[in-house]
Amino acid sequence: MTSEAAALAEGGPGAAETVRLSVIIVNWNTADLLSACLASLKCYLQSPACQIIVVDNASSDSSAEMVREKFPAVELIVLPENVGFSRGNNAGIERARGEFILLLNSDTEVCDDALWILCDFLAEHPKAGAVGAQLISPDGSIQESCRSFPSHRTALFNRKSLLTRLFPSNRFSRAYLLSEDARSATREVDWVMGAALMTRRTVIEQVGMLDPSFFMYAEDVDWCYRMHKAGWKIFYVPEAKILHHYEKSAAKAPFRMIWERHRSMWRFYKKHYSSGIWMDALTWSGIGVRMLTLSALNLFRRRRAS
Repeated sequence: MTSEAAALAEGGPGAAETVRLSVIIVNWNTADLLSACLASLKCYLQSPACQIIVVDNASSDSSAEMVREKFPAVELIVLPENVGFSRGNNAGIERARGEFILLLNSDTEVCDDALWILCDFLAEHPKAGAVGAQLISPDGSIQESCRSFPSHRTALFNRKSLLTRLFPSNRFSRAYLLSEDARSATREVDWVMGAALMTRRTVIEQVGMLDPSFFMYAEDVDWCYRMHKAGWKIFYVPEAKILHHYEKSAAKAPFRMIWERHRSMWRFYKKHYSSGIWMDALTWSGIGVRMLTLSALNLFRRRRAS
């Protein structure tokens, strides 16, 4: 057991038997959202087939105390420092006993039997290595939670790029982000967002856990990429619906998260796509310009709001 998994672990039955589903929720200072998330899992908390694990990344907002008081059936791991999304989830994975393992954001609320739908899909499709739910915003819109793998064009046609904002229907952005029509039916995709990503224990045993060098962002892309290389398929299953209050945790430290997002983009590129010093320099420059632009825009908005 790693130091993360061992740190202040508490709660739960402590039995070693295998359950069908382990749900891992990494939390950092989102006590209210986490409470709503766990409340949405009431029927799962009552099921012996489901194990719920909360990994708290050294929150300062009494998140851990809230879990102890309101949800005693939850298995709680309290880490002494914020180790990030990947290492936090890995601590939960080491504690998990489920045949299927779900990474679930603390800013989500599960609708009805969405998690059993994902379990059933994996059980019925032995070549599926991972599945993702349909993530829905509070206004009812469908989020872009499944995509194609990034390419060199992604710097120009990603979700927040100027070209995508000016020309949202251009074929390059649609190919990367997938159109809303493409997100309305079950389909094979390249990767699904880690806000609600379910995989198999056997897949993790084959490809490994999340890469801890990704503090936050792109760890889900990297994981799905490694699954693809190992011969597994990734599916998007919109019948399983989950409400997602997007980036509420990240909003608590916006500039740090902008840095981490772009650091992870560069890490993913270097790990899987590096193709020579000139292309690497051009890619690094593009990522850097994007990071500085978003930082400047964020600073401008904050000053206008103050």
